[in-house]
Amino acid sequence: MNLLGSFGPLLKQIAPTIATALGGPVAGMAVRALSIGLLGRDDGSADDLAEVLAAATPDQVTEIKRIDADFKIKMKQLDIDLEALVVADRKSARDMQMALKTNLVPGMAVFILASFVAVTAATLLGYTKVDSVLAGTLIGYISAKAEQVISFYFGSSNSSQNKDLMLYNSTPMK
Repeated sequence: MNLLGSFGPLLKQIAPTIATALGGPVAGMAVRALSIGLLGRDDGSADDLAEVLAAATPDQVTEIKRIDADFKIKMKQLDIDLEALVVADRKSARDMQMALKTNLVPGMAVFILASFVAVTAATLLGYTKVDSVLAGTLIGYISAKAEQVISFYFGSSNSSQNKDLMLYNSTPMK
């Protein structure tokens, strides 16, 4: 299971550092940090964590925020810039596409976006029902992949999210 696909919006709100890490090369470290904090062991799987996140209590949400703060400190100590890793990852994918000039990436992008639009339209128009956890997970997964396609072609709004977070945490001047 992909934690970002199912619980991306939740994690981006309460644990932005962990959410960023889950989308990059240090995802294993992020899963391990969540596993230790939420499950009390370091070998929890994404499915184990998804089960906890699906029924998270207010105390667990507070714990996730603490885990995120500790993870951010650990990344700083290790001199790992998560944003730079995400940007470098996206840039290397774009560079590869420019060098190879294949139709595979644009074709996949069109397929993913068309699937997202079709599933969303079918759900909103009542042709399908989202009654099970599996259906919700699939829609969340397709939504996350569509977001990745948009980010690949048009960039990401991380700087906007950071601005919003700084405004939220700031103290108004009187």
